Amino acid sequence: MASVVVVGTQWGDEGKGKIVDLLTRYADCIVRFQGGNNAGHTLVVDGEKFVFHIIPSGILYEDKRCMIGNGVIIDPGVLLNEMAELKGKGLPVTPGRLVISENAHLIMPYHQMLDQAREAALSKGNKIGTTGRGIGPCYMDKVGRVGIKAGDLLDPDLFLDRLQVNIEEKNFYLTKQYGAAAASFDDIKKQFEGFAEQLAPYIGNVSMELDKARRDGRNILFEGAQGTQLDIDHGTYPFVTSSNTIAGNACIGSGFGPAHIDEVIGILKAYTTRVGEGPFPSELPEGDTVGDGLQKKGGEFGATTGRRRRCGWLDMVVANDAVRLNGLTGLAITKLDVLSGQPTLKIGRKYTVAGEEYDCMPCNIRKTALAKPVYEEVDGWDEDISGVRDFDDLPQKAKDYVRRIEDISGVAPVIVSVGPDREETLLLRNPFETSK
Repeated sequence: MASVVVVGTQWGDEGKGKIVDLLTRYADCIVRFQGGNNAGHTLVVDGEKFVFHIIPSGILYEDKRCMIGNGVIIDPGVLLNEMAELKGKGLPVTPGRLVISENAHLIMPYHQMLDQAREAALSKGNKIGTTGRGIGPCYMDKVGRVGIKAGDLLDPDLFLDRLQVNIEEKNFYLTKQYGAAAASFDDIKKQFEGFAEQLAPYIGNVSMELDKARRDGRNILFEGAQGTQLDIDHGTYPFVTSSNTIAGNACIGSGFGPAHIDEVIGILKAYTTRVGEGPFPSELPEGDTVGDGLQKKGGEFGATTGRRRRCGWLDMVVANDAVRLNGLTGLAITKLDVLSGQPTLKIGRKYTVAGEEYDCMPCNIRKTALAKPVYEEVDGWDEDISGVRDFDDLPQKAKDYVRRIEDISGVAPVIVSVGPDREETLLLRNPFETSK
């Protein structure tokens, strides 16, 4: 029995969905522990593309138990649409396959309205780059102790009481501060009565289920969203998400004791990308031949928003921050194949800011915006590696690149991905079989 956490080491979009899909083969329970439908996990199975925003990607396996933890915030409409899409593909999501934590908070229509109104009111230089899906306002209500939880759907009177209080407050901000339209109590009441009827069979106590699974000797896989540099406490604040994306939140966001975690696997893209606003020291600007090449070859568009991902060289300052903050025991290196054909590769080792050196991301956002990477250069390779199925069969320079990442981070790779499909993944060590 082992419990394994999977997290992103950069700004998200590292390919967590594919790695979780691979490790799901060896797990009995798959748990999503934070974030909302501002995250997207893309999988390619037998050439067919699946994109998940809320449901754990392990749902593609019919014999697994998928769980949405209390740290996730849920847009019921988006969740039900995902379930309907899967049913249309012959993969019905039954209560036997999915459980939703009764303590998970709900994204309400007024959260989305506030999110969009606030972003629109910010000046260009101060925009956060939010997806407008209500993530921040929902987490604000959670911390402010006025949020509405999934379990509240099971008690209609409690739900309506909470809704009434929130509508009065939110409409004050919407109409008075932002000059936007008001949210309708009656419309939301009717909409969520329908959601409650459909979701009630899925709502339960995830923490209790996880504890039983652990006691029964089952393998548990925890699936994070976004990446380490988007963590609300440890990322490039304020250009971050509204939750804790690092491994410590796997326990908080699911109700699982930290002493029971065995492995933490960090997903590291072989280069670096970022979607939306915020500092990105190793960025290759749009129009740069290499950066545009990586963007095109890597298909770098956000799974949730479709926005173009900014591309840059591998930033090991970012990677080493992730090693420290998550306590990584292994790396899963993705999109190594995208680097094929680059004669020379650059690896960012540290930053300089006005002559001062940094081995970690500066806390001061203005310093972060001025940070310039200090690179080391390594040889690239020309060969197409998408057909390689054993690490030893990779070109020597590709293996050297992977080993250089290990040398700098101090963490050995456990997985190397050479293409988008399930089969284009090299498993060097199975954390479920070799965990401490």
